[in-house]
Amino acid sequence: MADATTKRKTLTGTVVSTKMKDTVVVKVDRYVKHSKYEKFMRRSKRFLAHDPGNTAKEGEKVTLRSIRPKSKNKVFEIVRTA
Repeated sequence: MADATTKRKTLTGTVVSTKMKDTVVVKVDRYVKHSKYEKFMRRSKRFLAHDPGNTAKEGEKVTLRSIRPKSKNKVFEIVRTA
């Protein structure tokens, strides 16, 4: 096996909560077209992300990158704040 590189998933969202140690909750919005009515709807999902040092603040735009699981629900880390 030579140079096995993996594509990491990246998401952009807004920090919703910073109450946990080294963890933030990030809300990620996406737009989906309704199959029958063809109207665009906003769908959102909340992800737990690793934030060493608790650098992110609530309301900030952040970029997430997938990592190996740090806990049961935490599989993303903050790459940068936008």
